[in-house]
Amino acid sequence: MRIAQIAPLFEAVPPLRYGGTERVVHWLTEALVGAGHEVTLFATGDSRTSATLVPVRAQAERFQRNFEVNNAPYARMIELVARQAAAFDVLHFHIDFHPFSVMSRQATPFLTTLHGRLDQAWVDQIYGLFPDVPLVSISDNHRRPLPGQNWLGTVLHGMPRDLLRPTADGGDYFAFLGRISPEKGIVDAIRIAHATGVPLKIAAKVGEEDTEFYQHVVKPLIDGAAVEYIGEIDDDQKADFLSNARAMLFPIDWPEPFGLVMIEAMACGCPVIAYPRGSVPEVIEDGLTGFIVPDVAGAVAACAKLDALPRAAVRARFEQRWTSERMAADYLRLYQGLIAARAPG
Repeated sequence: MRIAQIAPLFEAVPPLRYGGTERVVHWLTEALVGAGHEVTLFATGDSRTSATLVPVRAQAERFQRNFEVNNAPYARMIELVARQAAAFDVLHFHIDFHPFSVMSRQATPFLTTLHGRLDQAWVDQIYGLFPDVPLVSISDNHRRPLPGQNWLGTVLHGMPRDLLRPTADGGDYFAFLGRISPEKGIVDAIRIAHATGVPLKIAAKVGEEDTEFYQHVVKPLIDGAAVEYIGEIDDDQKADFLSNARAMLFPIDWPEPFGLVMIEAMACGCPVIAYPRGSVPEVIEDGLTGFIVPDVAGAVAACAKLDALPRAAVRARFEQRWTSERMAADYLRLYQGLIAARAPG
């Protein structure tokens, strides 16, 4: 099958550090190539891929504020894809609503996986204009704010089977991984650690938009002993970081569409203690790969039960549910359905 993958342009594919969507696009692209498909990736020029790369922008510009500099590459990318659309069997977009108008007026089947939150006021105003555009959610909870759209299905994320593997059998700290922001629950993670007497190690990005929150709320809680801030880490560092943790804390306070860090933890055999927001009940199997708890007190109680979760069983469940091969197979079924629906007769 000839497949075009169209990625965001703020990070390389894969990203050097933080960047969930670009990471998923990379894993999916590599799995499709590995399955024998002819894949073309539209992305930044500093991307690394086994597919054919069409560089739309020379390099990722993570914090670029300028409207024209940010948006001109997206307009260019959509036009480049449109001019080559007939060369593909299916076009798979990961850039939100940007392609809808142009791609709805051409013949090649296309779909868009939405990766961001959909519960904001502006969302329905644009998506409501395109009720027939084929969409994919990354959890069933993810799609709830837009029930009237043309949802082809939900495809839960997956990652390469051997990207992260257990390197230890637990340790003496809790892990917090990802991004420091109010909705990610970093303050509750610190509260949980304090209440249990277990140190917390934080490996997370501080985005420009969260700098003030970090400086005024989080940084004063970091003492370097009970709470330690490591900074952003890459995939080479994650296996040891998660394998040596007793558990990963995921006390989110927003409707997380998926939460890649949960399956990264499971890949390392590390159980997850999480609040039941967003996708969490679809990803964590309570009592098997972690514990789903309502609040800090529930998390503290769950910490006392971690020995009941064999880390080998957590890893085994990862291999059963969360590989990129499974994700690619799910998408291939959607591609084939779209192609069949467009076939004449």
